[in-house]
This record gives sequence, C-alpha cells and structure tokens, in this order.
Amino acid sequence: MTDFENNGFENTELVDRKLGPLTILFGVENGKYPQGNSLLVKGTKKTAIIDPSLGVVARKDRLPPADLVLLSHIHEDHVAGLHLYPEAPCYCHEADALGLRDLSGMMEIYGFDEGSDFEQTVLDEFFYQPRPDVQTFAAGAKFDLGGVSIEVLHTPGHTRGHCCFIVSWDDQKLVYLGDIELTGFGPYYGDAWSSLLDFESSIESLKTFDSEYWLTFHHKGLIESRARFLEMLEAFRAMIDYRENNLLEFLSEP
Repeated sequence: MTDFENNGFENTELVDRKLGPLTILFGVENGKYPQGNSLLVKGTKKTAIIDPSLGVVARKDRLPPADLVLLSHIHEDHVAGLHLYPEAPCYCHEADALGLRDLSGMMEIYGFDEGSDFEQTVLDEFFYQPRPDVQTFAAGAKFDLGGVSIEVLHTPGHTRGHCCFIVSWDDQKLVYLGDIELTGFGPYYGDAWSSLLDFESSIESLKTFDSEYWLTFHHKGLIESRARFLEMLEAFRAMIDYRENNLLEFLSEP
C-alpha cells in the first residue's frame, strides 16, 4: 500500500514513476496546486498524455512525446502544458469543450466575467492557448493505444464535464481520478459549473470499480490498494456532511 503524499521526496524534485506502460509525471510537492500529477500512457500504436500540467512544462527539456492529449476537465492547471503539444489532437468531454475553444469559454465555466484579473493569470502563469480544434468524447468512449486502453468515465460535479479515465493493460487497471483528489479539504464544487449533487453521485459511482491503482491529480498521488482508496474516498465524501452540519450550526442562532 502506497500513498505518495508521505513518500518523503524533496519538495522541489520532479519524480517519474513507471508502472507497466504508464509513467506518472509527479508535480512538485506531489501535485500540490498549482502543480499536478500527469499521466503518460504508452501503447504499441500510440502514446497519450493525460492532463499535461505545470510539471510537464518543467520537463520541457525532456518533453515526453504524445500522439494525443486527454483532458479530465478544463481548468487552468490541467491544460498548462497543452501548448507544448500543438500538433497532437486533444480531447475533453463535450460539456467542457467551450473552455478550450476560447478564453471566454473558460471564464464561463468558472463564472467570471470577461476582463477579470484571473484571465491574465491563466494566460501568464498557466500558458493558456485556445484550441478551437478540440475534439470531444462522451461517457464510455474508449481509446485503444495498442495493448493498453483508456475508457472515459463521466464523473461530473467539479465541472459539468469532469471525467475519470480507466486505464487497462494486461490484467491490471489504474483509475485516473482527476480532481476527485481525496484531500482532507473535501470536494471542491465552487464554480458556476459545479454541482454538489452531481459530485455526490460521481463519488458513489467510483465505489463500484475494482482497480489495483488509483491516481489523483493533486496531493495524494498514487494509491495502490482498493481498500485504502475506499477509506480515503469515504473520508473525502464525509467533508460534505461536515460542512453542512457546520452551516446548520451557524444558522441555529441569529
């Protein structure tokens, strides 16, 4: 059982972890925001990179090649390295695609007006470049890379189009969780396009999957036990109740 949050490597070190045909490209401090943990999946026919992060930007002197880019959702930290793959087709869920077509679409996902200060942050610190050529997928879509496949699991809540990816090779699986990140803070559903109800449903759906490995984009990193994953998922979900109970307590008196 491994939880890379406590693996002890130096905060500024960029760590790569091989796992069969997969390479986890850990961000600084195990993907603590604004960093993230990206995933390179190499098949016999094609190579895909999932959520190219600032950690990928930091590796640009040894940039991993990719034939396609898959995005769990359209937030600034998940597309920060996308500009390094201008020729590779990129894919996201159809519900989030407007966030890549132009910057105003991304601001709509957040609920910010055009001209907000955050626009400049996205451009300057996360290297946002529009991809009007973005292609879309829906729940259940599969990408066959040759000996390894990636299946889309639609898990809305964080955004309308947030997805997890089930990566299968030989008799093994890894579920890439994106921003279902299992942190002590709990689920984030504060954007205009977020939904608490959808997030709760997505968390429940993940309990039905059997996988050897689970990978979060932020903080927790690689988890190598389904039992440990379920324990962390329940603690993550329980933060919703904790917040709700706190609100009710605050409202109990004027």
